[in-house]
Amino acid sequence: MPTPVERTARHTPPTPSRRRPLIERVTGWSARNRKTALLGWIAFVVLALAVGSVLGGKGPKSYDPGESGVAQRMIDQAGPNSRPPAESVLVQAGPSSAGFGTDAAMRQAVSQVAAALRALPASTLTNVQEPTATAAQGLISADGRSALVTFQLAGPGYGWDDADTTVAAAEQAVAKVAAAHPELKIVEAGDASVNQAVAKATAKDFAKAEQTSVPLTLLVLLMVFGALVAAGIPVLLSITAVAAALGLMHLAGHWVPVNNSAASVVLLVGMAVGVDYSLFYLRRVREERLAGRSPEQALRITAATSGRAVAVSGLTVMVSMAGLLFTGIDTFTGMTVGTIIVVLLAVIGSLTALPALLSLLGHRMDAGRLPWLGRRRAAARDSRMWGSLVGQVVKRPLVWGGSVLALLLVAALPALDMRLADPSLQNELPRSVPEIANMVAIQDAFPGSPAPAIVVARGAVVHSPAFDQAIAALHREVAASGGALHEPVAVTPVGEAANNTVVVYVPLAGNTSDAPAVAALKTLREQALPQSLGKVAGLQYAVTGETAVSDFADAVRSSIPIVFAFVLGFAFLLLVAAFRSLAVPLVSILLNLVSIGAAYGVMTWIFQDGHGSSLIGFHPYGGVISWLPLFMFVILFGLSMDYHVFILSRIRELHLRGADGRLAVTKGISGSAGVVTSAAGVMVAVFSIFATLSMADYKMLGVGMAVAVLIDATLVRGILLPSALALLGERAWTLPGWLAWVPSLSVEGEAEAEEEPVPDAAPEYDLAVLETQYEPVRELGRV
Repeated sequence: MPTPVERTARHTPPTPSRRRPLIERVTGWSARNRKTALLGWIAFVVLALAVGSVLGGKGPKSYDPGESGVAQRMIDQAGPNSRPPAESVLVQAGPSSAGFGTDAAMRQAVSQVAAALRALPASTLTNVQEPTATAAQGLISADGRSALVTFQLAGPGYGWDDADTTVAAAEQAVAKVAAAHPELKIVEAGDASVNQAVAKATAKDFAKAEQTSVPLTLLVLLMVFGALVAAGIPVLLSITAVAAALGLMHLAGHWVPVNNSAASVVLLVGMAVGVDYSLFYLRRVREERLAGRSPEQALRITAATSGRAVAVSGLTVMVSMAGLLFTGIDTFTGMTVGTIIVVLLAVIGSLTALPALLSLLGHRMDAGRLPWLGRRRAAARDSRMWGSLVGQVVKRPLVWGGSVLALLLVAALPALDMRLADPSLQNELPRSVPEIANMVAIQDAFPGSPAPAIVVARGAVVHSPAFDQAIAALHREVAASGGALHEPVAVTPVGEAANNTVVVYVPLAGNTSDAPAVAALKTLREQALPQSLGKVAGLQYAVTGETAVSDFADAVRSSIPIVFAFVLGFAFLLLVAAFRSLAVPLVSILLNLVSIGAAYGVMTWIFQDGHGSSLIGFHPYGGVISWLPLFMFVILFGLSMDYHVFILSRIRELHLRGADGRLAVTKGISGSAGVVTSAAGVMVAVFSIFATLSMADYKMLGVGMAVAVLIDATLVRGILLPSALALLGERAWTLPGWLAWVPSLSVEGEAEAEEEPVPDAAPEYDLAVLETQYEPVRELGRV
């Protein structure tokens, strides 16, 4: 085996006359022209916000994949917002009531509700329907104790443009009747009222995430750095990157569909990667300063090492996220574009504004030290705890690695039964929201209402007797469905008459997204409609509605192989290029899959199976949100590469300088463990905030991401990675000839030293032999 000196000679650092890589030149220019670089970054952020505010607006609309999306497009093609918002008012008597037929108070309340609604201006609402003694029209429940009064909002844009105002007027009218009948339950829910509640909850959640994530991040960073200025730098970079990204994302909304969740995802990812990249940079600067470098030398070496690691990490996150574009699903498009933008800006800011700011601060970077904590944190020395642990791991890699691998595989087992299903609005928000509680009450009394299947039919024949006969046949199919489908089947024209488009509402059994509802939708699509509307020549029809969003889960499942192949293939080539190894990429991909699988298992165990879900205010519905696992895979795979590239680059740096394999692993992980643990701590803290929000999407995303990062930064990077590298030995850093065509992409280990570093005290590991082996490496004096 080559001696340390022989291995070092084989990897002689480049000469000073060599033209420096682009990243070093960019960061070097930023450090020398610090005021220009800082002012340029600030001006760019302000400009991005201004452009997004002034020029941003709604562009392409987001549609569901599959048949549901086809139906949604047909409705929009009939006219803008051509399906008016439908609302329902529930009038419900107590258990002692004889029912609508004989309960005078109940019938009086129903009449008063209908009269109050009809008294509103025609520009506010229309088509008020109420049950009568002779015509219940499916508006009386099976037990007779519940009645519905239905109506549609009117006005510009078929009622959607002014929905917030008009539905408020209706709610006030209903509330007055409810106050006059305290013995009855009189509540309202529907398209506009629930949409308004969702919008308010989303805005409240986003504001809470903003207000909580920044102080919490700053608190964690204060514990990491022990100094106010150093802790504030990552937060400042993250906030500016997120602000600029939101502005550019609003501008991009002219060309790509951007949904409501995109801004929250940008905040989540932007804070995570912005802090990560800043920590990588600041940690290396402190190390070089501790080794006796001047501020200029420290910045240059940091650019050549951690700067490159940041660039490679950012590229990995962006390309991983781009894998979602292969799904062709509109929901992912806005998230993907926003995430790529914020990661790109975080990388640019780390390579320009950050070195400029550090150059401007110089020794003042550690200003504002906290008592007792500041001096120790500013030292940036190796972690004794991680050094001791990894030292034990590399001595017994099979025992340690095998135990942790078995533990993570057990944690991943629940994921084998993961069911992709989107929650109904009843499960999307807590039932403490009045509109959601009202919808649940209506759903319980009238299954399938107020969220029926929506059949969109288009063609000139909708005005013909043949279509009327098909609707009559559909009524017969509903009656013969064995309870899967319900009355009332209602037909409503949409858009202008010349557009020849109608909507047929068919209530379904079950509760929107549960198994009975999905089975009822299948009955409607595969049996009832083919035997009725399907027999009308020249008629095009498609089904949408809340239950039909199961099409989304089907589209996600079909795209998983393509996305996985793209992300894993790119990661493999990137790691081969960065580390000139075959074993390292394969091990890295395997470890990432293990950690993500464990996170999937925990998420399934909590949210699908319901274990401990009440602690976070979640009502299980028997599934996991369909877009979440695939999104988590690409974002976690990219984010985990932040840690992975940073740690492996430090290990490879020591290996190229001649360190023994086990020593390189121990020293590399102990030297980078502090920054990795700190970055992971910030991520876990920020992701945990999302678990406290009201929306089910955010809860699942927050818990899943926090668990995955925690597992990845501790068990995987601290035990499984060193176990694998210890077992591989020198084979970890060899590249077979058939991969020689992959271009080289250096990460760390190539920074040249202009003067000998001042040796610092070596950390005390449990393995005394490793400590003695490290001495000749330090004397080589190459960083």
